[in-house]
Amino acid sequence: MDPGIIKKLDQAVVNRIAAGEVIQRPANALKELIENSLDAKASLIQVTVKVGGLKLLQIEDNGTGIRKEDLEIVCERFTTSKLTTFEDLTKISTFGFRGEALASISHVAHLTIQTKTRQERCAYKASYEDGQLQAKPKACAGNQGTIIVIEDLFYNMPQRRQAFKTPNEEFQKIYDVTAKYAIHNSRVGFMLKKHGEQLSLKTNVNSTQEANIQIIYGNDISKELMSVDYKDQMLQFSLSGLITKVNYNNKKGIMLLFINNRLVESTALKTAIDNVYSTYLPKGMHPFIYLSLEMAPSNLDVNVHPTKHEVHFLYEDEIVEKIKSQIETQLLGSNATRTFYKQLKLPGIGREEKETGNETSINKSAAAQDKVSAKDMIRTDSKEQKLDKFLFSESNKKTDDSLSTYSNGVLPITEQSFRVTAKQKTKEVKLTSVLKMMQQIENKCSVQLRKILKEMVFVGSIDKSFALFQYETKLYLSNTLMLSKELFYQRLVYNFENFCALEIAPERLSIKSLILLALNSTESGWCEEDGDKEELAQRAVEILLIHSPIMREYFSLNISPEGDLLTLPLLLEQYCPSKAYLPLYMLRLATDVEWEEEEKCFETFCRETAHYYATVSEADIKDDPKRHRWQTEHVLYPALKKYLLPSEKIRKELYELTSLPKLYKVFERC
Repeated sequence: MDPGIIKKLDQAVVNRIAAGEVIQRPANALKELIENSLDAKASLIQVTVKVGGLKLLQIEDNGTGIRKEDLEIVCERFTTSKLTTFEDLTKISTFGFRGEALASISHVAHLTIQTKTRQERCAYKASYEDGQLQAKPKACAGNQGTIIVIEDLFYNMPQRRQAFKTPNEEFQKIYDVTAKYAIHNSRVGFMLKKHGEQLSLKTNVNSTQEANIQIIYGNDISKELMSVDYKDQMLQFSLSGLITKVNYNNKKGIMLLFINNRLVESTALKTAIDNVYSTYLPKGMHPFIYLSLEMAPSNLDVNVHPTKHEVHFLYEDEIVEKIKSQIETQLLGSNATRTFYKQLKLPGIGREEKETGNETSINKSAAAQDKVSAKDMIRTDSKEQKLDKFLFSESNKKTDDSLSTYSNGVLPITEQSFRVTAKQKTKEVKLTSVLKMMQQIENKCSVQLRKILKEMVFVGSIDKSFALFQYETKLYLSNTLMLSKELFYQRLVYNFENFCALEIAPERLSIKSLILLALNSTESGWCEEDGDKEELAQRAVEILLIHSPIMREYFSLNISPEGDLLTLPLLLEQYCPSKAYLPLYMLRLATDVEWEEEEKCFETFCRETAHYYATVSEADIKDDPKRHRWQTEHVLYPALKKYLLPSEKIRKELYELTSLPKLYKVFERC
């Protein structure tokens, strides 16, 4: 058989395929046009629909309009006033930015634009087909703003047109889109009607979100609303919205989610909120949710879906968890209107089976079809938790209180323990050097490795350097030490200027004594040619005292003017670094950190500190082996799942020992 010949598609076919991805149905076209009107600063938007938008879809606004000079290219692909370079995508704050909406519509419908700007004496009207202007714009009477008329949508795509069920169903989707934007943009008046009929939807200019929700969804929802407001400086996002109290429920849940004023969907957030409400609402019932998130445009990727209904953003899991906690807090105090407790059964109980005679309601044939082969069955749940995670013994809460030995000497303290004393700050990082370090971490992140770590299930700790975890049907050996070094480095970078402090209590430690202890150890590499230990220690102390303001301000590492170590940074909750390596850490801060250049200073300081926090001594394990195992399982590895952005170099620290399919091959021979 001869291979087929690869040919370049005709440009008209290419444009029509692209148009079909962007404009999937009339509601998608309307969403794009509403966003264009909002970008044009319109205060009134009127929508007229005929036959579900397939025959006619008209949108009229009183915005800034389109310049006459731009009418010639306004329907060509990738013509926009919002972008100049690709990098502009990282700071985009408008709705339309790719220049595809009008172009796509013109390839699948007959498009007419009438527009007038404030400077023009009259309006101009132009018709388009396949992205091209059909004739020169004609002067006509008109008000300031734009009227876009779409006729015979998908006239040249009969398969797409026939796939739509009924005009009423398409109109309902158009109503849904208009209603959501009317609620979020309450300062703008919206009107929607079918051609030749009365208004189906009307909201007033300069209204409120609560008033528009009452107009659109009724009193049952509006009387049960409560506001949600939250701002997180660390994750750089703010949340506002309206949610229903626990007394309201409906079989069909309604969720309006806007991220940077863009109507989007988030399955993860919806699932998290449903889980919160499942404790209060009857089974199968859902709340009304309207949420608006604002975050830095640089943390948001708006260009991941043709219709732009989906976006990706950094720290999604952490942000979802924060929102979930905030809503949970709100619901705890929302029982004022509750008439009775509606919980039918505790969440987490297995599904009920309704029996009819000897037959159950479970579709056994469907279950048989979904049956997974034994060798491919994942025999664990990534969400499962052990009870000992919640049982804190005294050894879990604080470090060992006995004397800590270090080579030839001992730390000059008794009953030493670390204590969290300072509240976490919320400063925004503005230093270019630190932002560059963050960017480097994110650019090197491997999506595949991030997925493995995020979904891993901890199996057990082997020793201070290695542990086992499961991912899907595979068993991995991981280098805990190397993973921890990278984790702590990233925590130091991302929490820059925002650390809690670990106070060294009850006594202060002389950094000179610590450095002398380090110099007396073989690990320091000291030899007689280096000079007198006392002089070396004094010189190291002077270096640390000179740069102590930097360490205190940016990393919560506080050294007193007298040369006493007062605090260390808290990098993870319930995690304290090794006391045995503290002297060597002080010495390396003085000798191995490049203090003279800003970026190298922060880089080397973070690396040295991460190395110290990740290193566990044999003495620490011997003193309290249970605490080490507990800390590895319940502090370190959950933090790796939650925070670590692994680069490709981390791959060599993960070793695949075996997998279920391989084991089945071995044991099937027996």
